[in-house]
Amino acid sequence: MYHNVGAQPGVPVPPATSQPNPFGNTFYGAGSGLIRGGLGAYGEKILGSSSEYVQSNISRYFSDPQYYFQVNDQYVRNKLKVVLFPFLHRGHWTRITEPVGGRLSYKPPIYDINAPDLYIPFMAFGTYVVLAGFSLGLQGKFSPEALNWLFIKGLLGWFMQVALLKVTLLSLGGGEAPLLDMVAYAGYAFTGLCLAVLGRIVLSYSYYFLMPWTCLCMGVFLVKTMKRVLFAEVRSYDSSKHHYLLLFIALAQFPLFTWLGNVSVNWLI
Repeated sequence: MYHNVGAQPGVPVPPATSQPNPFGNTFYGAGSGLIRGGLGAYGEKILGSSSEYVQSNISRYFSDPQYYFQVNDQYVRNKLKVVLFPFLHRGHWTRITEPVGGRLSYKPPIYDINAPDLYIPFMAFGTYVVLAGFSLGLQGKFSPEALNWLFIKGLLGWFMQVALLKVTLLSLGGGEAPLLDMVAYAGYAFTGLCLAVLGRIVLSYSYYFLMPWTCLCMGVFLVKTMKRVLFAEVRSYDSSKHHYLLLFIALAQFPLFTWLGNVSVNWLI
């Protein structure tokens, strides 16, 4: 018969040790390394694709704001001639492209007269507000509140013009044009408005000649410009539908210019 008598007093008991596994740490390290590497590569792939997707959509719809301010004096003079006297523009209306990073990109305004910019629209908008306020002062109706309402009226007119151009492109299936391009094209309307308001200040009767002229010139400029944008963006071409919508854009300039050119305390009229 066997009895488990346990440890005898005074006799040391050897510590219990387990059999070492020479492959355990190796497999564990390799497995954790593979997991970390796989998760890291997967995360980088997700973040990289998301970043590329966001950047591509930003560049598609908003473009780079700095691009629209690359102008010089010569460009400003030539661009004003094209906007205010589009009948005298004998060159082409297409934009110039250049290879950048393996793809074609449009040249900035300083190198292309047909490229949109935001310098002229912003300067023209500010000049319009100043001239409108000066006109109210000559009428004895100037006040800070009236100037504030004129500013809001101008912004609302700008927004309406952008919406008109954007909706036209969307209705024809060409809504991928950058939004800042539409903002720039719509803002050129204030160059003609400045000329008309200035004519009213200098010689009141000249307003009735300058206003229809600037409306007509802006309509022609937008028709030429939007026709180029439509050919570049729209995949299916419907001649009759395009012509009707372009004609609508041109005709819409007359009520818009008349409303913005009517400088009064009541901004709704």
